[in-house]
Amino acid sequence: MKLFLLFVGWCILFVLCWPLALLALIAFPFLWLISIPFRLFGITFKAVFALLKAILFLPARLIGFRSVALAAPKQS
Repeated sequence: MKLFLLFVGWCILFVLCWPLALLALIAFPFLWLISIPFRLFGITFKAVFALLKAILFLPARLIGFRSVALAAPKQS
């Protein structure tokens, strides 16, 4: 559905201003290539923070602490 809306939006842009639509069509692959290092940087930072969180919460997990949301009783 998202791809369909993107296509319809591009078609509307093509009807209203075709040079801008063609520029967007040509520029999109280059912008995607430029964004790859930033996405890798973000993935790396997310992994580092997940590792730090796991290390910091390890003592609590070892002594058996459970989050309130996880320890909610099951309703029958």
